Amino acid sequence: MAGEVVHFEIPVDDEERAGKFYSSAFGWKLNPMPEMEYTSVMTTPTDESGGPSVPGSINGGMFRRDGTLTSPVVTIAVEDIDAALENITALGGATVTGRQEVAGMGWAAYFRDTEGNVVGLWQNAMPGGGEDATAGRAGAGDDFGA
Repeated sequence: MAGEVVHFEIPVDDEERAGKFYSSAFGWKLNPMPEMEYTSVMTTPTDESGGPSVPGSINGGMFRRDGTLTSPVVTIAVEDIDAALENITALGGATVTGRQEVAGMGWAAYFRDTEGNVVGLWQNAMPGGGEDATAGRAGAGDDFGA
């Protein structure tokens, strides 16, 4: 089902310092992905498909703070990022970063809502690289494959 919060992101100035803080404070497991300039954050166990195995929980990531992404971001699953961005614009929001492929797992985008908040969007890719009409389905690659 689309519309679920499926991921979070925390911008950081110092990846090592932030990683030590969150792993020590909450026991989060971190997986740096230097090729993506991103760190996967595991807050909860995952099942065999990589989705959270604890109902109601999500995993996330950390990235270097820059320009438009300076505060924590929640990410919402959608079936079609392009259609969602069009609807968001029609409702008074604005695209911050358009559709971007994420390592063959799906697509991400960021928008600014009517209150000035930056929020993420996520659309799953189907196995084999196609587009998935079931984005947001638990265990279907939510949490950016984490």
